[in-house]
Amino acid sequence: MTSSPSYLMQTYARQPVSFARGEGARLWDTQGVEYLDAIAGVAVTSLGHANPEIAAAIADQAGQLLHTTNMFRIPWQEQLGQRLCGLSGMKRAFFCNSGAEANEAALKLARLHANARQVAQPQILVTENSFHGRTLATLAATGNPAVRRGFEPLMPGFLRVPYNDIEAVRNAAAQSPDIVAVLVEPVQGEGGVHPASAAYLQALRQLCNQHDWLLMTDEVQTGMGRTGEWFGFQHAGIVPDVMTLAKALGNGFPIGACLARDKAAELFSPGHHASTFGGNPLACRVGCTVLNIMERERSPQRAASLGRRLLAGLQEALGNHPEVLAVRGLGLMVGIELNRNCVELVGRARDEQRLLVTVTRGTTVRLLPPLICDEAQIDDIVERITRLLA
Repeated sequence: MTSSPSYLMQTYARQPVSFARGEGARLWDTQGVEYLDAIAGVAVTSLGHANPEIAAAIADQAGQLLHTTNMFRIPWQEQLGQRLCGLSGMKRAFFCNSGAEANEAALKLARLHANARQVAQPQILVTENSFHGRTLATLAATGNPAVRRGFEPLMPGFLRVPYNDIEAVRNAAAQSPDIVAVLVEPVQGEGGVHPASAAYLQALRQLCNQHDWLLMTDEVQTGMGRTGEWFGFQHAGIVPDVMTLAKALGNGFPIGACLARDKAAELFSPGHHASTFGGNPLACRVGCTVLNIMERERSPQRAASLGRRLLAGLQEALGNHPEVLAVRGLGLMVGIELNRNCVELVGRARDEQRLLVTVTRGTTVRLLPPLICDEAQIDDIVERITRLLA
């Protein structure tokens, strides 16, 4: 690590380590020290580091064609859109470069829906403790006050209610006739790993049908098999009107997607939205390669099985721990909530256990291991966490 002044803006509290290479669920720093990666780049490298099939696809496509423009048809984009729609029940896809951009597209769809309904001051229902991005619109939708602080005045048009509380939604519907959409995470990742109940999502679907609202699910972190289904909403047996994706779709290569069905799929027309780099041949070939691997390896089912093992192991090991309030999760998305601020555990896990974790909301250790972990690595994560908290 260099000690010279950094020319980077201070937007991150960077940890004192740099990684030189990775393989699967393991990383090696510049000193050759090996770590077990239990965050996967925050749910991004779900198929592991340096996946040879993805690396080969990137190299091959880079030698053929990186970018044209969306003024032309892009076959890899057409293929990826078709496959994602087939898996999700959606009808059309818009490709961009990140989760925040995907959510921006969803918010614009909600505004177009409001315009079609002639709602002059539309409101989008969002939830407390949510996280949808750091652009000005997605920041206004986000429910974490600490993330929003300093960026006021925030963009208007968002109505916030408690998460997983359907009565709060019903009350909002009764009091606010200008609601046009609901934006919700099937599991609040940044909010402390809180899964929504199936009953809550089902009731949201019913209310959206009843009031002509768009149901929009933010699957940026929960999508692509992470929770044990292809998409988090599938645990509830429903289909949203709009869904957003990013993170694991490119396994580290930047790509985001906003998918829609029925009338929501017809809201955009030429000139309404665009992305210079979105859906370029390289990004979409990577996305197709990720799907190839995940379908072949049955990654969602693997995440469900490994997730049950991880959750059960942690609950058994930490069930009587005096500081542990809860161990919860869905698939390979697990949170360990403590009765105190535990941010220091990130550094201790790294230095003492050679384990990479994150802490969300100050009190919850979040685990997002790659979906390609084997059972021994899952058990190893449990053992290292247990030693850390001992």
